[in-house]
Amino acid sequence: MSLPKFLISKKFLIHIASAIGLVAVILITTFISLNVYTHHGESFATPDFSGLTELQFIDLVQQKNLRYKIIDSVHISDVTPGVVVEQTPKPGSHVKENRTVFFTINAYSSEQVPMPQLVDFSLRNAQVTLESYGIRVGQLIYIPSEYTQLVLGQHYQGKPIKPGTLIAKGSYVDLLVGQGLSDEKTAIPNLLGRTLEEARAILQTNSLNIDAVIYDDSIPTAEDSLRAFVWRQLPQSETGKKLRLGSSLDIWLTIDSMRLMPDTLIQTSPTPY
Repeated sequence: MSLPKFLISKKFLIHIASAIGLVAVILITTFISLNVYTHHGESFATPDFSGLTELQFIDLVQQKNLRYKIIDSVHISDVTPGVVVEQTPKPGSHVKENRTVFFTINAYSSEQVPMPQLVDFSLRNAQVTLESYGIRVGQLIYIPSEYTQLVLGQHYQGKPIKPGTLIAKGSYVDLLVGQGLSDEKTAIPNLLGRTLEEARAILQTNSLNIDAVIYDDSIPTAEDSLRAFVWRQLPQSETGKKLRLGSSLDIWLTIDSMRLMPDTLIQTSPTPY
């Protein structure tokens, strides 16, 4: 049989159709397998594990086919020991099955760390050093000095603290900082929607402090306070408005998302305190 006749023969066409069908089956099977393996499109919101102990959250982790790892612990005196205080990914983030959630829990007892020497450090270096020791920056107290942003003293619980003194990890240390000879001011950041720790970090970056922290009625427990966010601040963040270095802001915290709605903010009168 000649080649042209073979190419149009029934036997050749059957072979071609079979080969095409086989390739199609292989491709479909491959795509289905990949789709099942990667759970394509099957994402869900990460649960909020805040305030749960390992015994409490392990069932929820298993129900969602997630994995978890406790990577750190901090000591917060007014929060129940052993509960989750921070998680990654954040609550509400979309993830797929088998994703690992990393937890920071509140330690059952406070780890003791030595107080570092911070005097004559720049404020930035002092903040980095404290962070490396697991110590938190408390109030920034600006005092008259020819040096700007230089640490001139370190206080713990209102008193000077010597380098090497053991204190609880997670404690707050206040820094006395040189104000310089100028009347320097800084812009007021917008803290709305931020957690307390996020707000504190933002203010410290801008050489400002937190004064009053007011929780509303939507926060019945210390564990709930971990999820709370700022819905009001005084002074407010306004274009061109500035404060002197070391000034303080009052913040109001809630877990009620309606508080952040513009209409609600306008209509809500300040709560007397």
